[in-house]
Amino acid sequence: MAVGALVATATLAAGGLPAAAAEGPVTHEQNPRVPEGAAWTEAYFPSSDGSGVELHADVLRPAHLPAEAKTPVIVSVGPYFAHVGQTSPEGWDRVGPSARFRDFVDGAKLMARGYTFVMVDLRGFGGSTGCLDWVGPGEQADVKAAVEWAAGQPWSTGKVGMYGKSYDAVTGLVGNNLKLPSLKAVVAQEPVWDMYNYLFSNKIPRPNVTGTPEAYNSIATLPSMADDSDRYKANAAYEASHPQCLSDNLTNNNNPDPESAYWRARNLAAHAAGTTTPLFVTQGLIEPNTKPEDMDEYLGNHRGRERGWLGQWPHVRGNDTDGNGRLQMGRADWFDEVMRFYDLYLLGTRPSVIDPPYAIEDSLGHWRAQPTWPVATTSYDARLSAGRYVDDGGGVSAKAAPEGRWDMEHAPPMKPLSDAEKNVAKRGDAAANSFWTWSTPATRPLRLTATPTVRLNASTSGNVMVRLWDVAPDGTATMFDENVALLEKGGPISFDLKSTDWTFQRGHRLGVQLGTIIETDGWGWLDVPSGNTIKVSGARLSLNVLNPRFDVPTQGDRSPYLDEFLAANTTTLDNVGPGTFPLKVS
Repeated sequence: MAVGALVATATLAAGGLPAAAAEGPVTHEQNPRVPEGAAWTEAYFPSSDGSGVELHADVLRPAHLPAEAKTPVIVSVGPYFAHVGQTSPEGWDRVGPSARFRDFVDGAKLMARGYTFVMVDLRGFGGSTGCLDWVGPGEQADVKAAVEWAAGQPWSTGKVGMYGKSYDAVTGLVGNNLKLPSLKAVVAQEPVWDMYNYLFSNKIPRPNVTGTPEAYNSIATLPSMADDSDRYKANAAYEASHPQCLSDNLTNNNNPDPESAYWRARNLAAHAAGTTTPLFVTQGLIEPNTKPEDMDEYLGNHRGRERGWLGQWPHVRGNDTDGNGRLQMGRADWFDEVMRFYDLYLLGTRPSVIDPPYAIEDSLGHWRAQPTWPVATTSYDARLSAGRYVDDGGGVSAKAAPEGRWDMEHAPPMKPLSDAEKNVAKRGDAAANSFWTWSTPATRPLRLTATPTVRLNASTSGNVMVRLWDVAPDGTATMFDENVALLEKGGPISFDLKSTDWTFQRGHRLGVQLGTIIETDGWGWLDVPSGNTIKVSGARLSLNVLNPRFDVPTQGDRSPYLDEFLAANTTTLDNVGPGTFPLKVS
């Protein structure tokens, strides 16, 4: 019997259309919220940690197949699958499965290909009980339960993939880290690689340190729909009888110490050591939301097969287009490439088209293929100048977070350099709150790649910001990488900047700006200026450099966001001094 033949057993809503899927499969013909070719049911099962948490899933099966037909299963686990809407009510007139990955189900033709797609609500969200746990042990137990449940169903081949973007890409990384035998492939678009870095930078809070927990509390308390099942309604109202869920979520994330037990449990990059699940990732290297921090460590710890699209885009999916119809990532055929990946590892089907392991767009908008990432032809330490600066925050006495949502789907857009930041950059050595070191001009094109690391000795406590600039011969300069750190007692400190893939043209210099955390609108960090004069000595910048001469081109256009980023982060410097370290490549 085909799955769709069971529709008649479903409960009917007003107008004679099936409402919830609790009593039998529902197809697109009975409810337009169900993708074409799919039959929708709901399921409940316990989490894997023995906590009594009950998880809810929406299941989309190929409607043309018999109910008992075994298929591979692609699972997405996250907070955005509530029936009423992803992050707020979306105005639906009847209950149905989330439209979050309708683009994937339809664009990849999952049902016609004979795949099952399952969306699982993390604890505290949608139709699941329990307190939300910000990718902690509880949510990791939910991921384990979801994958094992999908693998163990009578209609499953036992081979499971995971798919997601943003938070539900994070749960894909968790799935890899759990080393689950039934998990055969993970596709993770724009994830967070270490949860600490979404709220803090080296003990300095980001402005969303409270905004993000508040946003997820709001999502966790989304209402059920009038025609949801009683079981779903009861689970969705869990927070009403457990108010500690929301209050704990506001306080649990406020520890600035990355070495605390709380944050160690959520350091996905460290926990990836020795994992082998085939992994397909995307990462915007100038992404303003889920930034490329600890990606290098995660991929270095991962030992399985890898695929990746890395480039100069914001927080988007591989198939997203802008208002002019241009692909946001610039590279075509996202769904085709993803399905070749899944077909290989879930079906054992060798692809007729061989895709490069990594396709990478550099800062000039050029695409290349690489066997892995990162690849460097030269690695060396650049000795930075000694100097001093006043940690005055650029003269800003108080900083506040901007208005707006701060969940992973709605973080504020890119923050352009402010006039104050541009003025400080222009003044350079004359400015009391920063100082510079300059490289000699590049004698040939070269590319900074991987993750630059800064080491320095500070004379006293305060804050430090390090920024990297690409400086043209006429003084036009683009800030392309930065990070900050808290100097607790003075002395030595070492920290990473963001991962990068930035090409320097011949004659360009690398400018390294070191000083106080300068900003005027609170989008970067909520530091407290110490007012101290901080002397810096023994500073070094570790660089990984790649020679573009050996690039292997692959298909892809310039991502539209790159020009926005360049316009927002470029100024003209009038103080470029002599070079003190080489910008070189073998």
